[in-house]
Amino acid sequence: MRERAATPLVLVADDDEDILSLVAYVLEAAGYGVVAAHDGEEALQLALDRRPAVAVLDVMMPQLDGLEVTRRLRATEGLEELPIILLTARVADSDVQDGFGAGATAYLRKPFSPHDLRQQVAAALGGA
Repeated sequence: MRERAATPLVLVADDDEDILSLVAYVLEAAGYGVVAAHDGEEALQLALDRRPAVAVLDVMMPQLDGLEVTRRLRATEGLEELPIILLTARVADSDVQDGFGAGATAYLRKPFSPHDLRQQVAAALGGA
């Protein structure tokens, strides 16, 4: 008898409650577990405490922005390889370069399609 694989946990962080709720809804409907943060400090603490399989972070958040959260996660033992998707309205080429320079795995622009979000999370987890 095969054991059922554990549901991957996704950390989602955004200071916009509507976007946070939409992202959580899309990911939960796709079968992921979701833990939500409303700012960068809360996101960092949840990542340390819960050890998610992937993180979806807004760039512009209070306390710590998504770039700083990404940098700190990359410098944390056990989380250096955590897939991090930046989900943001900052879409200039320099913003994208800054995101990847901070250590992001992927960069998804707002507004986003639920399909693209699901696809990015699946890819970050090694799926299609």
